[in-house]
Amino acid sequence: MVTLKDLAKKLNVSVSTISKALHDNPEISTETINRVKELAKLYNYQPNKIAQSLKANKTKTIGVIIPSILNRFFAQVLFGIEKEARAKGYNIITCMSNEVLNKEKECIQLLSNGSVDGFLVAVAEETQKKKDFAHFEAAQFAKIPIVMFDRVIDDFICDKVIINDFEASKSATLNLLENGKQNIAFISSIDDLNVGKLRKQGYIDAIKGNPVVKYDPITLTLNSNQEAQSQIAIFLKNNKHIDGVISADNVSGTILISIANKLGYSIPKELSVIGFADEQISNLSVPKLAIINQNAEQIGENAFSLMLNRLNNKASPFVTKEVAITFSKQESF
Repeated sequence: MVTLKDLAKKLNVSVSTISKALHDNPEISTETINRVKELAKLYNYQPNKIAQSLKANKTKTIGVIIPSILNRFFAQVLFGIEKEARAKGYNIITCMSNEVLNKEKECIQLLSNGSVDGFLVAVAEETQKKKDFAHFEAAQFAKIPIVMFDRVIDDFICDKVIINDFEASKSATLNLLENGKQNIAFISSIDDLNVGKLRKQGYIDAIKGNPVVKYDPITLTLNSNQEAQSQIAIFLKNNKHIDGVISADNVSGTILISIANKLGYSIPKELSVIGFADEQISNLSVPKLAIINQNAEQIGENAFSLMLNRLNNKASPFVTKEVAITFSKQESF
């Protein structure tokens, strides 16, 4: 690997002159700067990033902790983070918590040794259930900033990026009511998560707050994706009066449409379905699922921007950034 010392020896100048030339220091003549840069390019000189990090006390690397890379939503968020990080000259290290509290703790501990400048986190399901966030507090105490996105902890004070899950679900339910649907149900596989609870409450608020509606909220909690098909089939058979459904996650809506088709429902005439998903998920069902798009890539971009702002303005007030959702009616509405 070519070093500054090697370049200096080739041009018979000091290491300091080489370094200043590579940084366009006005003390160095244009001719010398050009000679140094041409030689650096010829020998494929690469700056020693470790040495630069030690000198600046910055790694230019951000740790990203997500529940799963197999979840399309988090994969899209990660894409947004990486794109924004690359544009700003940063690298990312990604860890998967697999929805497990101890794994999340391990990720924090592993990268809190000076490997990263900060953490971008979507909190694991078990962490939210147990309300245990001492590992995040320890990182903050060590002056490592944290930005939470989507899955956030209300009682932990830090920068956050969210969507308004309550209003998104409430608005979708009201849309169905305004479209003539009279018996609307809510299905979810994420009841244990804060976002799932907010979406459910938004649906309940729309149902209970509407004087035209004369029934109690109709809800189905799915145990797992493996059991979802049978649970949804039984649910539809036992609730044949249902003519609208809000799906709280990015899977159950498409599963419900598939089951409803097999049971002979005409969609959307007899049954309208809206789910939290994106265009590609929507395309997996026939007819296409009407979606509440969380704009995951924008969440990632905003999360990184908040981190960069925090690194540059450590004393600034904490910020919660709300990303606007997009409602796409599609064919199942």
